[in-house]
Amino acid sequence: MFQEWGFLLGEIWVLLALAALLGLLAGWIIWGRQNNYAAQYALQDKLNACRTELNACIARETPRTPPAGQPIQSDDYDGDGIFEGKNEGARPEALSGPRGGVADDLKQIKGIGAKMETLCNGLGFYHFDQIAKWSSDEVAWVDANLEGFKGRVTRDEWVSQARVLAAGGTTEFADKVAKGDVKYSG
Repeated sequence: MFQEWGFLLGEIWVLLALAALLGLLAGWIIWGRQNNYAAQYALQDKLNACRTELNACIARETPRTPPAGQPIQSDDYDGDGIFEGKNEGARPEALSGPRGGVADDLKQIKGIGAKMETLCNGLGFYHFDQIAKWSSDEVAWVDANLEGFKGRVTRDEWVSQARVLAAGGTTEFADKVAKGDVKYSG
């Protein structure tokens, strides 16, 4: 009698194992496909973000055609719709040398490295308070006249940084410069 039970129990275990395998297969088909769809959607979102970023880069690098009568070699650095040239805006007040013979470390402003600081000094800008007082018209002039760095004042928001530094405050970038975490080339 127990011999028949052994056969039945063995048969039941085989059937249970087959049912478990069939369940696992069905679960893998159902859940595995959903996970693949989720991964596909995540990859599609990343691809769309990359395309958007690429299109923005292309738009920035593609030369814009200026209105008729405007020179082609200039650009709109301050975003006012006017293509800048050497005569754009009004020249800010410049100094013949630093007050007291000591200039501020303009490299504490993000966007000003060693070369840019030399260029600014050459234009008569030595102190944070000078830059902090620039009007939008003066920013436009500096943006148009920074040879090799046109538009940098507006892009890196020098005036707002200079206001903080002129008032004796600090910025995250200025702290990095003070710690030596910013390396300049040239």
